[in-house]
Amino acid sequence: MDRVTCPSSVTKEVARLDITREICPMTFVRTRLALDRMAAGEVLLVLLKGDEPRRNVPRTAAEQGHTVLRMEEAADGTVSLWIRKGG
Repeated sequence: MDRVTCPSSVTKEVARLDITREICPMTFVRTRLALDRMAAGEVLLVLLKGDEPRRNVPRTAAEQGHTVLRMEEAADGTVSLWIRKGG
């Protein structure tokens, strides 16, 4: 995972995970593995693409006790999803 800076409304520094080339169920498997390596309160920026990951990754993250902070879609269909790891 890379570290990137994101808008100050979310956090100063986050881990970044690009799953734009993955398909379900690997989209959330990779997201979950990344979150498992992080400390509670840290933020993960997930880059994803497609309808299924757009629906399933935020829903599954919330079901597992994480907080979806923000979701933005770019013109090319890539979605940026910020998730704060739950405790």
